[in-house]
Amino acid sequence: MTAALPFGRPASSAWDLTALLNAADPRASTAERHLWLIRLSEWLRQPDRADPDAAAVRAPDARPLPLLRLTHLLNVLERHPEHRARVAALLAGFWREIDATALFADFGFAPRAALWHEFGQRALARVLPRDPASTDGAELFGLLFPRPGDAAWLRDIDDGTLGRIATLLGAEWREAGDWREEVLDAVAILAGANRAAAYSAPLRRRMDPALVTDGPFRALTAAVEQWREAVESGDRARRAQASTVLHALLDACRRAAGSIAGHLEEHGVSVDIVFEVEQLHARCDRLESLVACVVSPEPGREMTRLLADLARLAHEQRCVRALFARQYSLLARKVAERNAETGEHYITRNLAEYLAMLRKAAGGGAVIAATVFLKFAILALGLGAFWSGVWAGLNYALSFVAIHLMHWTVATKQPAMTAPALAAKLREAGRDDSLEPFVDEVAHLVRSQVAGIVGNLAAVAPVVLAVQALAWALAGAPLVGRDEAEHVLHANTLLGPSVLFAAFTGVLLFASSLVAGWAENLFVFHRLDSALAWNPRIVDRLGQARAQRWARWWRDNVSGLAANVSLGLMLGVVPALLGFVGLPLDVRHVTLSTGQVAAALGTLGAEALQRSDFWWCVAAIPLMGALNLAVSFALAFHVALRARGIRLKDRDRVHAAIRARLWRRPLTFVLPMR
Repeated sequence: MTAALPFGRPASSAWDLTALLNAADPRASTAERHLWLIRLSEWLRQPDRADPDAAAVRAPDARPLPLLRLTHLLNVLERHPEHRARVAALLAGFWREIDATALFADFGFAPRAALWHEFGQRALARVLPRDPASTDGAELFGLLFPRPGDAAWLRDIDDGTLGRIATLLGAEWREAGDWREEVLDAVAILAGANRAAAYSAPLRRRMDPALVTDGPFRALTAAVEQWREAVESGDRARRAQASTVLHALLDACRRAAGSIAGHLEEHGVSVDIVFEVEQLHARCDRLESLVACVVSPEPGREMTRLLADLARLAHEQRCVRALFARQYSLLARKVAERNAETGEHYITRNLAEYLAMLRKAAGGGAVIAATVFLKFAILALGLGAFWSGVWAGLNYALSFVAIHLMHWTVATKQPAMTAPALAAKLREAGRDDSLEPFVDEVAHLVRSQVAGIVGNLAAVAPVVLAVQALAWALAGAPLVGRDEAEHVLHANTLLGPSVLFAAFTGVLLFASSLVAGWAENLFVFHRLDSALAWNPRIVDRLGQARAQRWARWWRDNVSGLAANVSLGLMLGVVPALLGFVGLPLDVRHVTLSTGQVAAALGTLGAEALQRSDFWWCVAAIPLMGALNLAVSFALAFHVALRARGIRLKDRDRVHAAIRARLWRRPLTFVLPMR
C-alpha cells in the first residue's frame, strides 16, 4: 500500500484509491475529515495515468468517468469491510456535524436581495479561499463540487448505485440522525423568506392585486406548518392532502411574482427588483424539491436531483458574468426597445423623408461648424489636458443639445439608435415572405445614413470655409492659426492612427445610446413625468397646464438630452482620462474632423491643395465616417439581438438576400426610389 499522510497528499504524486482509503480516519479533526472528502471528490473527477486503480475503471462504458470511479469505489468497499466501516463512520460523523439546513435553505440565495451585494460576494468568493474546517453545509458543498460537470454526473447516478450506497452506509448513517428533520426545517425557513420578500415594498407594490387578494404568501407559512405536522404524524392521506395544498400555494406565489414582470415592462426596469423576483422563484423551486424528497416513494432519487441542482448552483455562484447576464437581460431589452422607438425617426422610406433628412443633417452640420471654431478657441487657452477635455466636452454637448432641440441631426448618432429598430424587424426575417421586407428596411437604413453623412459634410465644410474667408476679409487673418492648421493635417492623416481612433469613437457613440436608454428607463421607473406634472410646488409656480406641458416635454426629450450630453462629454473627457493612464486614444468624429480639415484649408489656402498631407486627410474622412457608423451600429445591433433573444440561424439567407439586392438594385442603398 502507498503511504499517506492523514489528510495531505500521499507520497505518490497521483491520488490513488488505496492511499485515500488508508487515510480515512473518522477520529481525525474536523478539518482533516473534510479535507479527505474533498480529496475523494477530486479522485472521482480527475483520472491520472499513474494511478494504479485507474485501470479498473477504463473498461468501455458510456457512463461519465465520475460514475465509473464511484462504482469502482463501491466494489472496493464491498470487498474490504475494514475500509467500509471507516468510510461509513467518517460520512456519518460528517452528517452529524454539518449544518445541512443551511445547505438546503440558504445555498444559492443571496443574504440580501441586492444585485450589487451579491456581485461583491461572488467577487470575494473568487479571490478568498474557503475554509474546509467549517461546519456550514453551504460552504462545504462548494468545495466538494466545484466543477461545472458535477451536476451532470450526480443526476446520472442510477437507482442501483443509490441502493448500494445506502446498504454500505448502513447502521452508521441511521445513527447519524434523520435527514428529514433538516429538510423540514429548511422548508419552513424558505417559506418565511418568501413571505418576507413578497411583503417588501418594491415587490408588493408591483404585483397584480388580483393575484394577491387571497394572500398566497401569507397562507404559505401556515400551509408549511400543517404539512410538517402531517409528515410527522405518519398519516399518508393527510400528508398527501397537505402536499397538494402546498403545491397549489406555491403555484399561486409564482403567478403573483410573475406579474411583476408586466409592471416592469410598462413602468421601467430595476435590476434589484428583477434579482429579488428571481430569488423568490428559485426559493419556490427549492421548496418543491425539498417537499419531493420527503413525500416521494424514492427519496434517494429526489435527493440526488436536488444535489445535482445544488452542484449547478455551486458553479454559478462563482460566475459573475452569469449573474449580470440574467439580471440585465430585461434592462438591456427595455433599453433596446426605447432606442428602437427613437431610431424609427432616423429611417427614411420615401423621397420626402429623404429630403427632410438632408435638410436636418445640413442644419446639424452648420452647428458643428461653430463647434469646430469653439474647439480651436479652447485649445488656444492652453489649459491642462483634463480641463481642456472638460471644456471641449461641454462644447460638444451644448452643440449636440442645440441640434437636438432644433430637430436637426448628426449622422453619427443614428446607427446606435437605428440598429435596435432593425433588430426588432429581424425576428420575422426567418420566413421567406418576410425576408424581402427586411432587406427593404436595410436599404432604407443605409440610405438614411448616407443622407445624414452627406448633409452633415455638405454643410460643415462650406460654412467653415466661409467663416474663414470672412475673417480674412474683415481682420486680415483667419480664426485658426497656422500652427493649429499644421497640427490638424498631422493628426487627421490616413497615415496615422486616425482609423483606430475613428473605431474608438464608434464605441463612444454606442455608449451614448446606452446612456440614453438607461436615462429614459430611470425616468419612467421613478414616474418623473407624473411627478413633474402634479408636484404641488411645480404646479403652484407654473400652473397646471404649463406643468403638464413641461412633464410631456421632458418625457419626449429625456432620451435625446441624455444621449447628446453624454456623447459630448465622453468625446472630450474620455481621451483626457485615458491619457492619464497611458492609453493615448483620441476621438475622430467624421463631421468634426471634416470641419477641422476645412478650417486648416481656410488658413493655408491654395498651398494646402498642393500638399500630400492634406489629401491624406481628405482620404481619411470616408474611412472615419464608415468606422464611426459601422462600429456603433454593430455594437448596438448585437446588444439588441441578445436582448431580444434572437439567434441568427438564417444568417446566410439574410446575407444572400442583401447581396442579391446590391447586385440587382444598388442605387436603392443610396438614393430614394419611386
